[in-house]
Amino acid sequence: MKAIKSIVLLTFVFLMSSCGGGGAKYVQVETEMGTMKFKLYDSTPKHRDNFIKLANEGYYNDLLFHRVISGFMAQGGDPDSKGATPDQRLGQGGPGYRVDAEIGAPHFKGTLAAARDGNPQRASSGSQFYIVQGRPVSDAQIESTEKRWNIQYSDAQKAKYKDIGGAISLDMDYTVFGEIVEGMEVIDKLCGVATGAANRPLKDVKMKVKVVK
Repeated sequence: MKAIKSIVLLTFVFLMSSCGGGGAKYVQVETEMGTMKFKLYDSTPKHRDNFIKLANEGYYNDLLFHRVISGFMAQGGDPDSKGATPDQRLGQGGPGYRVDAEIGAPHFKGTLAAARDGNPQRASSGSQFYIVQGRPVSDAQIESTEKRWNIQYSDAQKAKYKDIGGAISLDMDYTVFGEIVEGMEVIDKLCGVATGAANRPLKDVKMKVKVVK
């Protein structure tokens, strides 16, 4: 049991320290509220390459951010959302496959992560993603998460969680595969829209996603 926990800890530390990389790829998510530019992590190659593939195919263009929760996140990428009626249930669609879990990076504000259903392998949706807004995180929340998963955040990571915030409750459960490098203010605007049933924005928020340098 101790050996397994050690492996989990080492894997977590490795992913925490390898989110950069000289071969970094960037994507741009455009909305009527502004544009966000994301760096995709080399430490999550399956998610990075899948997201780039779909973006290059134009898969995401005119899809909706169909689930938005203030102080938490904005979710999109369901192909069923294109042209969806106001009362249509969304959140179940995808390209027909999952992406293997690459869990490790933390859910700081502005991070890009993969949505998923309740499968035991924690494999990600093939297309649905969310952008974290989150809230400032307390020392108690950090300590609780460390104990739950037998991990250790660095001092810099703790300070970042307490300063800009995030969604630490999702750590080690969902794959984070990128982070905002430009347009952080847009996620606040996006998460501030009025929503109705199932947290769907009352006014459609469409996206356009493309690969950029």
